[in-house]
Amino acid sequence: MSTKTPSKLEKILDSGALAVTSECGPPRGSDPAAITRKAEMIKDYVDAINITDNQTSVTRLCSLAACIHLKQMGLEPVLQMVVRDRNRIAVQSDILGAASFDIYNMLCLSGDHQQFGDNPQGQNVFDLDSMQLLQTVRRMRDEGKFLGGDDIQRPPRMLVGAAANPFADPFEIRVPRLAKKIAAGAEFIQTQCIYNLEKFEEWMKLARDRGLHEKVHILAGVTPFKSAGMAKYMKNRVPGMDVPDDVVKRMSGVPKENQPQEGIDICVETITRLQECEGVRGFHIMAIEWEEKVPEIVERSGLYPRPQV
Repeated sequence: MSTKTPSKLEKILDSGALAVTSECGPPRGSDPAAITRKAEMIKDYVDAINITDNQTSVTRLCSLAACIHLKQMGLEPVLQMVVRDRNRIAVQSDILGAASFDIYNMLCLSGDHQQFGDNPQGQNVFDLDSMQLLQTVRRMRDEGKFLGGDDIQRPPRMLVGAAANPFADPFEIRVPRLAKKIAAGAEFIQTQCIYNLEKFEEWMKLARDRGLHEKVHILAGVTPFKSAGMAKYMKNRVPGMDVPDDVVKRMSGVPKENQPQEGIDICVETITRLQECEGVRGFHIMAIEWEEKVPEIVERSGLYPRPQV
């Protein structure tokens, strides 16, 4: 059975062009305009749009429904799915639901612990972990089988991705963990947002030393700072984030009204530098509630217009 999918993102990655993805957080309500409005801002500047799955464990419109709204707009969604909230029955059911709407990309995640969200008393599930979720999607797609062994009528046809954080401790297990995700079935990787470029480049070198850059498409994650306060918060309060002191100092060194533009400048400089990093196959732009800046970032980084496939 062929593992090729109808994914536009896969076609662009296979072409050798640098891919660009972005993401939109669904609303805390049922109005689809909140998601379609964001998508309209960025649709011509990205190849696919991730829809987050109750990020930070806060209840939102479900990722699957939001992906369907993007699909109805003629856009290419990336379904994010966390294993925090679903057992293996619900996981497989939601994968089939996405496949029934011809959603061709999926990102497999663990999910933030519920204590960070709006329902800290909620029970986490974690029947599967993120590695097993990767294996599940690949088995359903490549073998046409449910986990229980039965055949699937019209199996899903999805490009399967995972997240990686090059900056979490301990650093020495970061590349072995990437290798495990690739072995579990990841075909593309979106990384945690990058501010410490030297450390990211070291992670990439270690990945290249093991030949991992030839086995998976790595998309470097970037998030523009809106303010010096945001830079300090992400440095001090967000686990697994690595914001060097000189970046915080740079953001703090400009007047408050100029800080948003400084944050965009840093983001563009990061993308420009990492285009020269062997093994980086594209960029994942996480402009959190700042989607209107994605076109400027993509244009200034020399990644516009996007290739047609």
